[in-house]
Amino acid sequence: MRLRVEFTTEPFDLDEAPEHALVAREVIEAAELDAVDVGPFGNTVEGGTDAVLTAVDALLRRTLEAGATRVSLQLNVIGEGDR
Repeated sequence: MRLRVEFTTEPFDLDEAPEHALVAREVIEAAELDAVDVGPFGNTVEGGTDAVLTAVDALLRRTLEAGATRVSLQLNVIGEGDR
């Protein structure tokens, strides 16, 4: 099964990236995912079930530790042709 996750971390800071956003990027870039799109207001990752769920677990734990007060997350099951 393939999964796609879209997420944001808050609070936002338009002047510079907050620590929790930098941690989120670090976690996602270190994960073994097939596709990663990191942006200022939202992030999308895709991959196999184990890789995505492992990355989401680390993302939630580490961003909260780094000061995130809210993490919004949407997870979808996708088909191979939905890339």
